[in-house]
Amino acid sequence: MGTLLHFKDLYISAFENCKPEILVVLLKVYSVFCGLMLLMAFYAFAYRVFHGFEF
Repeated sequence: MGTLLHFKDLYISAFENCKPEILVVLLKVYSVFCGLMLLMAFYAFAYRVFHGFEF
């Protein structure tokens, strides 16, 4: 749990005192989008591994 809190602190501190505000919002949305894409890729890989599909 401490590792997740550390990553949260790093994420929040990366965007402190950044200007312009619209760029900060776009970067945050993009980082969430990239996280979702990574989760989807891991899910697809795990699904193929556990259901025996050919690679």
